[in-house]
Amino acid sequence: MEPLTLRPWRDDDLPLLHRANTPEMTSHLNGPETDDQVADRHARYLRYAETGEAHMFAILVGDTAVGSIGYWKVRWYDEDAWETGWFVVPEAQGQGVAARALALLIDDARRQPEARRHLVAFPSVDNPASNAVCRRAGFRLRASTTETFRDATLTVNEWALDLSE
Repeated sequence: MEPLTLRPWRDDDLPLLHRANTPEMTSHLNGPETDDQVADRHARYLRYAETGEAHMFAILVGDTAVGSIGYWKVRWYDEDAWETGWFVVPEAQGQGVAARALALLIDDARRQPEARRHLVAFPSVDNPASNAVCRRAGFRLRASTTETFRDATLTVNEWALDLSE
């Protein structure tokens, strides 16, 4: 098995966001974004590295970028927390890539000087793979909620991991 690492998001990672912006890859996120929205997302990822508001990474298997994972500041139940999200390109799915990347990300979040007790994730209730990744990583299912995302309703599971444990 090739080594899996996380590398801070770089300017040349924009094509990876475009690869993930297909109807199949965004079916659990109410569909793809426009090209301008993808470009804006990429610019935010780069800016976050400078401001510390978020920590965005490319997931590498060997030297090949196969996805993205990150975490960012949120208010969750009146506390400061980190939220996480990820994607893995189709040819790398089903190989434990997301679970291994999430384990590395959890270690990184625990090392941050700005301690936050919880890491939360909100995968669609219809996304069994991402929900399984949360379960496998030790997150606890707190609730299911329906919200507006990309101008449509989306029902998500609310998972939380206590980073102090």
